[in-house]
Amino acid sequence: MPDLVHHRDIQGGVARAGVFGASDGLVTNVSLILGVAGANPGVGIVRLAGLAGLVAGAFSMAAGEYVSMKAQSELFERELALERKELELHPEGERKELAHIYESRGVDPALAHQMAHAMMKDTDMALEVHAREELGIDPQNLGSPWKAASSSFVAFSLGALLPLIPWFFMHGSSAVVASVIIGALASFSIGAALSTFTGKSLIFSALRQVGISAIAGGITYGVGALVGVGTSPT
Repeated sequence: MPDLVHHRDIQGGVARAGVFGASDGLVTNVSLILGVAGANPGVGIVRLAGLAGLVAGAFSMAAGEYVSMKAQSELFERELALERKELELHPEGERKELAHIYESRGVDPALAHQMAHAMMKDTDMALEVHAREELGIDPQNLGSPWKAASSSFVAFSLGALLPLIPWFFMHGSSAVVASVIIGALASFSIGAALSTFTGKSLIFSALRQVGISAIAGGITYGVGALVGVGTSPT
């Protein structure tokens, strides 16, 4: 018998929300900060823009994640309710359907019917098996909207805060350089962390994340420099 392979839980959404929340927070705010800084305003304006981007983005990400996960959970719950009703009204038909699924996967017909019969003896077990085999749903893990939302909120805030930190202690070109360095290091770390979930090359994932942040930040800085606001730095 082959060794069982343990798979990560990717349906719940919390890990996904955390990683992508941090990535979005970093890319969004480093772009915003550099875009405003490119116009050469006072340090207070850059700081205010960064804080506004952090707060607004974190709430937006959390709300979006909550709505998305809530809709997904409600959809799964509806499908489970329909499946439960089918099991109550048409148990024989559901048993044959389950046996057919096993047969389609190479199980001997006699054994497939025996397995389906055994599964149908327990209502909860029957529902779980049908949900997994027919719908691809784990009834025990439908995902938590609140956990996904809170994870996204915290992760986005942390990602958005990093490039903003220098503007509390520095100003002008030195703050810009510090934001760029922090943003690059954070992007590399996030890309490396992402590779552990995707199985892709650590270097490739890290450099891709750095490249995305660099392009976004460079373009917005250029736009800010071209437009300008005509204010004097402090």
